[in-house]
Amino acid sequence: MTYTDLPNPLIEQRADPFVYKHTDGYYYFTGSVPEYDRLELRRSATLEGLRGAEPKNIWHKYDSGPMSANIWAPEIHYIDGKWYVYFAAAHTSETKEGLFDHRMFVIENDSANPLEGEWVEKGQIKTKWESFALDATSFEHRGTRYYVWAQKDPEIDGNSNLYISEMENPWTLRGEQVCISTPEYDWEKIGFLVNEGAAVLKKNGRLFMTFSASATDHNYCMGLLTADENSDLMNPASWVKTPVPVFVTHETNGQYGPGHNSFTVSEDGTQDLLVFHARSYKEIVGDPLYDPNRHARVQAIAWNEDGTPNFGVPRPDTQTGELAETGR
Repeated sequence: MTYTDLPNPLIEQRADPFVYKHTDGYYYFTGSVPEYDRLELRRSATLEGLRGAEPKNIWHKYDSGPMSANIWAPEIHYIDGKWYVYFAAAHTSETKEGLFDHRMFVIENDSANPLEGEWVEKGQIKTKWESFALDATSFEHRGTRYYVWAQKDPEIDGNSNLYISEMENPWTLRGEQVCISTPEYDWEKIGFLVNEGAAVLKKNGRLFMTFSASATDHNYCMGLLTADENSDLMNPASWVKTPVPVFVTHETNGQYGPGHNSFTVSEDGTQDLLVFHARSYKEIVGDPLYDPNRHARVQAIAWNEDGTPNFGVPRPDTQTGELAETGR
């Protein structure tokens, strides 16, 4: 198994990390900030350079209204010549019956460099329910753009399930919206019944969709859905869930609650990389959501002989950039 020669963590106090390598050669990074009050971007020609890159604040929450609290889980995408940041926001930090009240939003920028130019609000991404919704991602497959997100179905127990829809444009869904995963195994239901934070990696004739499950403490972990590239992605039966988690807490390496991942590639384009957050301690005082030390981390993905990803285990903290053993 190979490893990335990067400091771990790469960026401190940035949860829900998203890294995108663009055709301009730059890596773009965004994630949830501890204050949950803004969207920021940074870019670098190298992954390690993201660590010291100056963040640019591109949007700030409102004083009141539906985008005034808990700005969570931004992702930056380049679609049809424009930049889009998807994110979740709420009108209050309070919960009702154990649930926050987030909805999903998107902003747009037509500049060549998204750290420049004007970001324009394109509004809420409307789904068939007005309920708790967050963690949107988007991907293209064979000429169709898809949107995947987590939402509370009022008719289903629990916090969130995963849904997929085709997109009319980068801010509008079209056609049917279908559920492709609900928390069903014990490891998806610790503390809360959660499926969230989906990310898609296309490789070896399949689409691999990771997601995160359970409470955001040391029980947080990653699951995997797999679909054949020739299947109907709007058919829930096309998405097969691996019955065990694929990336979990590793006590020996001091890594707790790994999850809410994205995917990127190495600088030479030959290595698939897993981007995720995890804490370096287990015991948390208060609500885990308000503990700021979910740090952004990056490590290499290995591939099994059958063409499926092997995420290994979270590697231990190192500030030296030395190659780290992971116990695999």
